[in-house]
Amino acid sequence: MHVPEAHAEKLRQALWAVGAGRCGDKYDCCAFSTKGTGYFRPLKGANPAIGQVGVVEQVAEESVEFSVTADVVHGVIQAMKDAHPYEEIYYELFELVDVNRL
Repeated sequence: MHVPEAHAEKLRQALWAVGAGRCGDKYDCCAFSTKGTGYFRPLKGANPAIGQVGVVEQVAEESVEFSVTADVVHGVIQAMKDAHPYEEIYYELFELVDVNRL
């Protein structure tokens, strides 16, 4: 997901608190972030956390990635929605296959 740089640490902490970022039985609080520039234009009816309706905005953002297990995924999504400053959040979920079980 993409989040303004100023909110990235708060978001990581909120998601780690509900179980995102576990790696096996020996690691937690795992994440990967890359920095970039987000572009968007709020449309009529939007209530943007940053910028103005009708104006293209550029924001220094981080793309933050976590691993999430099935047993906590719904709680992680809710925590993300609660902690993220944007009213519309872009995020993706990918199911991974354990090749050792094939």
